[in-house]
Amino acid sequence: MRIIARKTLRDFVDSLRGSADQKAVKSALDSWFHEVQNSQWRTPADVIRSYATASIVRDRVVFNIKGNAYRLIVAVDYRSQIVFIKWLGTHAQYDKIDVRTVTYAG
Repeated sequence: MRIIARKTLRDFVDSLRGSADQKAVKSALDSWFHEVQNSQWRTPADVIRSYATASIVRDRVVFNIKGNAYRLIVAVDYRSQIVFIKWLGTHAQYDKIDVRTVTYAG
């Protein structure tokens, strides 16, 4: 899978500078990035086989990051093998957004 855009993940980790969570979040996002990059998802079921705790919401997938303290929302184009990062934030912030329409505003 091709992931657009890794810079979004880096920027988010940088925004946590000085936070006790920064190192753990960076590690979790780096692992997620490399695992997804080496995946070949054809359907939402393939995603769930890889990530049992992921949630499918229409054409989007919600991943739990760092023990569910953070959420990552992506859109997946299965045919083109592209994952588009749509949003990344804390679980509390996630509770205030609409998964189906949110976009990254960084």
